[in-house]
Amino acid sequence: MRRPQVPALLIAALVYAIPIYAQQTLTDKDRADIQDLTARYARALGSCLAEEYAELFAPETGYFASNIRGEVVGRERLIALVRSERQCTNPAPSAGTTPAAPRPVPTVVLSSSSNGVTGRAELGANVGQYDDEYVKTAKGWRFKSRTVMTAQELKAGLSVQDVRAIRKLAGSDLGQFDDFYVAGEDGVKRFRSSGLSTGLSAEGVTGRAYLRNNGGHYDDVYVRTPDGGWRFKSRTYVADAPAANK
Repeated sequence: MRRPQVPALLIAALVYAIPIYAQQTLTDKDRADIQDLTARYARALGSCLAEEYAELFAPETGYFASNIRGEVVGRERLIALVRSERQCTNPAPSAGTTPAAPRPVPTVVLSSSSNGVTGRAELGANVGQYDDEYVKTAKGWRFKSRTVMTAQELKAGLSVQDVRAIRKLAGSDLGQFDDFYVAGEDGVKRFRSSGLSTGLSAEGVTGRAYLRNNGGHYDDVYVRTPDGGWRFKSRTYVADAPAANK
């Protein structure tokens, strides 16, 4: 008895329906280009080249993240971030004074898996590290994300995955949080943070997020659960004065 034959088109459809998770192979040039990306990052940030800095991130979706800055995504926010850096808001050094030293360029240790290309750059035992994700665009390698993990966060046992889980728990992906601006000594309001900014306390990880349209802000405390997840210990709503954050 002959077995029924499976149509060739059906076989092809089944083959293409199976997801392929291939590890991306990095060439020596790829590795050199990603290291150069980190060098360009240090130069742009240290020299207050805001537009050049923003170009180092994937268009539209690339972001920088840290505890005090939150998750800064998109060209305009990235430009505002650089323009609010201390070395970019202080007056230029007067004649006879020594300008600020350029930022050091850390060496990135790269990893490649089916999830993409990642990197880690140590900034010093008392400083912390960069945890990066990269994506190759038409213009070359760019940051999909660059997250600063401080020495204090690492000592507390936090990872970049923990920080992302906390932001998701807080609701950062729901579009309800606003950017926060702070006036400097010159009275000019400059970008401070976007979405959820975090800190550490005896109670756990703390968080603050400003609601859109001057809707006040949340003061949160998060704790780790026995299974390694995160939950609210508390969430307190605070009503802010009109236009307090913009």
